[in-house]
Amino acid sequence: MKSHARVVVIGGGVVGCSVLYHLTKFGWTDVVLVERSELTSGSTWHAAGGMHTINGDPNVAKLQKYTVELYKEIEDYSGQDIGLHMTSGMMLAATKERFDWMKSILAKGRYMGLEAELLTPKEAHDLMPLIDPDQFVGAVFDPVEGHLDPYGTTHAYAKSAKKNGAEIYLHTKVEDLAQREDGSWRVITNKGEIIAEHVVNCGGLWAREVGRMVGLELPVLAMEHMYLITEDMPEVIEFNRTAGRELMHCVDFDGEIYLRQERNGMLMGTYEKACRPWSPLNTPWDFGHELLEEDIERITPELEVGFRHFPAFNKAGIKKIINGPFTFSPDGNPLVGPVRGMTNFWSACAVMAGFSQGGGVGLALANWMIHGDPGFDVFAMDVARYGDFATLGYTNAKVRENYSRRFSIRYPNEELPAGRPLLTTPIYDRLKAAGAVFGASYGLEQPLWFAPAGVEDHFSWRRSTDFETVGAEARAVREGVGLMETSGFAKYAVKGRGAEAFLDRLLACRMPATGRMTLAPMLKADGKLIGDFTLAKLGEGDFLLIGSGIAEDYHMRWFEAHLPKDGSVTLEALNLGLVGLAIAGPNAREVLRKLTHQDLSTAAFPFMAVRRMDLGMAPAIVGRVSYTGDLGYEIWMKPQYQRYLYDLILEAGEEFGIRLFGLRALNALRLEKSYGSWSREYRPLYGPLEARLDRFVALDKAADFIGKAAAGLERENGGTLRLCTFILEAKDADVIGDEPIYLDGVVRGWVTSGGYAHAAGVSVAVGYVPKDIADVTGDWSVELLGEMLPARLQREPLFDPTGATMRK
Repeated sequence: MKSHARVVVIGGGVVGCSVLYHLTKFGWTDVVLVERSELTSGSTWHAAGGMHTINGDPNVAKLQKYTVELYKEIEDYSGQDIGLHMTSGMMLAATKERFDWMKSILAKGRYMGLEAELLTPKEAHDLMPLIDPDQFVGAVFDPVEGHLDPYGTTHAYAKSAKKNGAEIYLHTKVEDLAQREDGSWRVITNKGEIIAEHVVNCGGLWAREVGRMVGLELPVLAMEHMYLITEDMPEVIEFNRTAGRELMHCVDFDGEIYLRQERNGMLMGTYEKACRPWSPLNTPWDFGHELLEEDIERITPELEVGFRHFPAFNKAGIKKIINGPFTFSPDGNPLVGPVRGMTNFWSACAVMAGFSQGGGVGLALANWMIHGDPGFDVFAMDVARYGDFATLGYTNAKVRENYSRRFSIRYPNEELPAGRPLLTTPIYDRLKAAGAVFGASYGLEQPLWFAPAGVEDHFSWRRSTDFETVGAEARAVREGVGLMETSGFAKYAVKGRGAEAFLDRLLACRMPATGRMTLAPMLKADGKLIGDFTLAKLGEGDFLLIGSGIAEDYHMRWFEAHLPKDGSVTLEALNLGLVGLAIAGPNAREVLRKLTHQDLSTAAFPFMAVRRMDLGMAPAIVGRVSYTGDLGYEIWMKPQYQRYLYDLILEAGEEFGIRLFGLRALNALRLEKSYGSWSREYRPLYGPLEARLDRFVALDKAADFIGKAAAGLERENGGTLRLCTFILEAKDADVIGDEPIYLDGVVRGWVTSGGYAHAAGVSVAVGYVPKDIADVTGDWSVELLGEMLPARLQREPLFDPTGATMRK
């Protein structure tokens, strides 16, 4: 066994072997994989082996498409038969609501070039005669689906990697990991020690245990998963004979069933409601090529629906029941990327759909390790999307919920209950008493809207029970004054003698003067957006940075990687150590005047000013800025003062009709200003000029900020895309994101976000199109729930296009 290697990959499942292969493919050949038993000894060997390209997240779908397209390459290169069966497939809908969801998935595929089509029940039956067409309202046909041999595929990755120079050590159990002073890792095994520059945790069922070796509790849990294999079925044999091909894959979402052909019979699996975690605290190291005890009674309700939807199964004998553990994260997506706070320790685990996503995960991680960037927007799979709130108990609750709902519809306005409430602010109970309907983001309960007594959210793809109330909240802000809790934003304190120079290098904006704020894009080396913030300078060497709450760990990882090592800068994520309230609307100044003796006139406290001031008896930081686009103020305070200030502001605003508003009204208001937001309009896919943030990029400042050269090139060549706003002729539904944008009947772009702009009384879609058509007055349309909605390009904000209102 080698004593030194550039990379040690821990785990010999499909993901570990994919990572190993991709590292060698891109030139890192001094790489080693260590496996405690044989390759495929965890979840891989008993996987059903299905794969497909369609995914609700287009960025994940791109990686799945890459994975499927990779299989022929590794089979040819390795000489290993992978048992590839490209059968095509279909998704079935038994309800109108499910069919609406499928239409949205199909629309997403259009701008990604995925070839799929809607089918009637009869057309679905003609293609897949095992179904009962009377049980369904429609289907989606996907030509790029199939299944393969998990053993052969994993060995094809492994043989390809070895052909490129990698080494694989079997029956080599990692017993401990320790980092040396120079940053390298001691990988301590039962057969000796390897010194490695990088370690990759592809531990699968043992990913938690590998993480614990370095003090990390990964949010991953194994669940028991069952599928059955039938005896030979005459219907299958007859179809093969007459059609000359295999039966296609099927996913029956409403039945919570998936199935495919297995030799002359069928394989049927389910994600049952009565789900069961496996080994929730510790994974035994001696577990391997074993299966778990059969428990067919637990999946009987789902099987009964499956047998009704696919009547031929009623006559089929069951040959075998497979029950094995698979790992899941709380949201079902993988945990991939560098682990914050550690040098060269990487994660590639919780890849439940290993044969749909394993290749893409290997590609992204290899890119990340070698080039410093995954090459894709992989935030949906980034290990940094979870903070310390994702404890063992939280993970257990959310994984069980996610598993049991894997084939359920997640409506745009649906908030899932498991693991909640967890994080709350001091005024949570006050907001709840006022009718707040909460959503959870990054573990924190945040008000979405304030429901009148007796009114609840009705989950739907279309406008729902919140519509009128959210509209009233939005209009109250535009016409008078509104109060909102803002604690869900991420807050960072950046201090020290080197703080300004550090931020000047990190951020693309010009540094603000003391007592001022600015919008602050943050770029990667390639000039793409990796963050957008509000930067406030409170004093010399004293800055407050405000950003997206869901990206706190993601951004902290980036900040910490670029901190100077001389101790001249301290950087702290304040989390709920600093909480917030915001007031906005024409009467916002009058409300605030009642709380302070300070001069709040425009001359004394202009737009984008910030200062510490006492409000009543409470110390606070007040910035004159508002995401609504109105005259407004953001107020930040320590949590012990929030209840006091909440009551004080409501009392001061009573004469002005102050009204509480939530995130849904805020979305409606920011759309009227064409304001973008992180993870929707602003993400690592886009440059600042494309995102229309170019005016905040100070190319002429002295600091050589990260991404400066690339941003300069983008300004010269104009980039590729432009962010545009459209007014839609919507009916009873509004876009939510990822719908295709058409010009003259051809897909030319995609929606990033949207909704109903209540104060303006129109439906809005924001999205990207090629720059050369961004000003074209043409036949624009957006596809929504299977309908083509006429759209009009909106060249200036609907509300206050000159920005006079927020500056007055």
